[in-house]
Amino acid sequence: IDDHSVDNSRKVIGDFGNLIRPIFNDTNVGLAASCNKAFGMAFGKYIVRLDSYDYVSKDWLLILHSFIYNNKDEIDAVSSDYTEVDEKEQFIRRKNGMTWPLACGVLFKTDDILLLGVYKEDIPREDLDFRERLLKNKKQIYNVPVPLYRYHQHSDSKTKLL
Repeated sequence: IDDHSVDNSRKVIGDFGNLIRPIFNDTNVGLAASCNKAFGMAFGKYIVRLDSYDYVSKDWLLILHSFIYNNKDEIDAVSSDYTEVDEKEQFIRRKNGMTWPLACGVLFKTDDILLLGVYKEDIPREDLDFRERLLKNKKQIYNVPVPLYRYHQHSDSKTKLL
């Protein structure tokens, strides 16, 4: 979903052709509202977020999907460890995805997102609130202890101080 960006995102998205189904906001509505819009339009069995400045290992999605698919009766979501990189994409540190959770890089069952309610739009870390609701409802999150996600750390990062 493009939240009415002012950079060249639309061109980059267009370069993917029919490989993705982009959603374009007419105005900037914010991260939580944009995610909620996308959640409501999702038609797949799983949902995973990847923010625009982050990147992932080649097999990231395959590994997360394989893990949740093969353990679907025991777990409801799966994340992975990640590495933080700076604005020049240089390694900063490795982090455990459960100890230092991110909103991105977690593969959720779409039904759980719709059942538990989408992101609250009036709080600063909507992702932590959702994760807390997930756990309160006896849902299990597993973390693959391999750094598959690359979290781009910049001055506006919500998790900068964590």
